[in-house]
Amino acid sequence: MSFLIRVLLSDTPGSLALLAEALGLVEANIQSVDVVERFPNGTVMDDFVISIPKHVMADTLITAAEQVEGVEVDSIRPFSGTVDRRGQIEMLAAVAAGKRDVPKAMQAMVNVIPRTMTSGWAMVIDTTPPVRRVAASQAAPEDDGTVPQNVVLETARLLIPEQEDWIPESWSLLDSSLAIAPLGKTPLALIIGRPGGPDFLASEVQHLGDLGAIVGAIIS
Repeated sequence: MSFLIRVLLSDTPGSLALLAEALGLVEANIQSVDVVERFPNGTVMDDFVISIPKHVMADTLITAAEQVEGVEVDSIRPFSGTVDRRGQIEMLAAVAAGKRDVPKAMQAMVNVIPRTMTSGWAMVIDTTPPVRRVAASQAAPEDDGTVPQNVVLETARLLIPEQEDWIPESWSLLDSSLAIAPLGKTPLALIIGRPGGPDFLASEVQHLGDLGAIVGAIIS
């Protein structure tokens, strides 16, 4: 079984090697490592996709990682597939090729976004009243007919269900972290959800915003 484990560690030579060695001792196989954000205090947040044998418990990964000095496990959750940041280039090419058929282009985008943003799902909505869903990835919440009202969107940001009445309840199930970004100057918006967390970091929200600006420029 595979897990996505987010770890805070020292951004110094050798730190990653020590962590990899500790995880290897409990039969963990590191499939990918992705730097999520670097902080001014000399630490870095990394995402690891790790597979373990059936007889190894997920808690073992946390124990092994935190035995390394300076390592703190931020979160861990089951994860299927692999992190594919390079897949965004292919996705942008697909959007560009199909820009005359916007719904089809948006479907191509949301099919890829979960792998490139380590989210559980992605969807695109048209914020022109009445708000409607344009495309959604396979694991996105079902469209229950809810029509969001008064969507406020000027820039990429986190969505806070407790403070924003327009967010459908189904989006925030399983304590999902949510983020949204406008697609350039179009009325479309890209929303991603990460059930069970961890929360999207500022760097991830900025990345989402940059991606939205690029896609918006392509389809405008």
